[in-house]
Amino acid sequence: MIEIKNVRKSFGQLEVLKGINAEVKKGEVVCLIGPSGSGKSTILRCLNGLETYQHGEILIENKLVDATVPAIKEIRTQMAMVFQRFNLFPHRTALENVIEGPVYVKGENRAEARDYGMHLLQRVGLGERANYYPGQLSGGQMQRVAIARALAMRPQAILFDEPTSALDPELVGDVLDVMRSLAEEGMTMLVVTHEMGFARDVADRVLFLDGGVIVEQGAAKDVLGAPQQARTQDFLRRVLNH
Repeated sequence: MIEIKNVRKSFGQLEVLKGINAEVKKGEVVCLIGPSGSGKSTILRCLNGLETYQHGEILIENKLVDATVPAIKEIRTQMAMVFQRFNLFPHRTALENVIEGPVYVKGENRAEARDYGMHLLQRVGLGERANYYPGQLSGGQMQRVAIARALAMRPQAILFDEPTSALDPELVGDVLDVMRSLAEEGMTMLVVTHEMGFARDVADRVLFLDGGVIVEQGAAKDVLGAPQQARTQDFLRRVLNH
């Protein structure tokens, strides 16, 4: 479904992606792990056209992803993104946040969008909070609203950019439970995460990035359980002993 071919990306003089090659199959869950600044979030942002890249190509279902192409709006509806900081509209209720995209971007009927939005809020355990504003919700609840908002676009894949790193530890579990259930239903997911337990339990494959390159990739149990590269071993030792 997703092909990344020799992608390079620079911010000014700083090259943050140095020839990334990867692919994600339909229904696969792939976790990106690695130290801060290794290029993980930049890959996600390139995948849905939030960032441009200078070299190589990204294909989604054989369509070229490029921030400048007319099809980028349609590609973004197929590649929903869940951000670290929720990015909800503070002046709209949970339900209004969820139906915003379907109504204003896809032109869906408002009543139908509301019905589906309520179904999705119930799906993430927040049906009774539909009329609450973001300021009345906990961080974990806001992140679950953000996941419902992503699902409302009926995407082919969801990109998660460290979805639990801004949450209090006791709120992380509820968000990961929702993500686990999405994985079980066959949703294609690319997840930047520091949650090694989640990666081990849910991911089909893990990519370890460092310094803008993929140092190691493979089945989650192999990369996390018996990493081959010294850099991966060192990173996992630090993270797991933290």
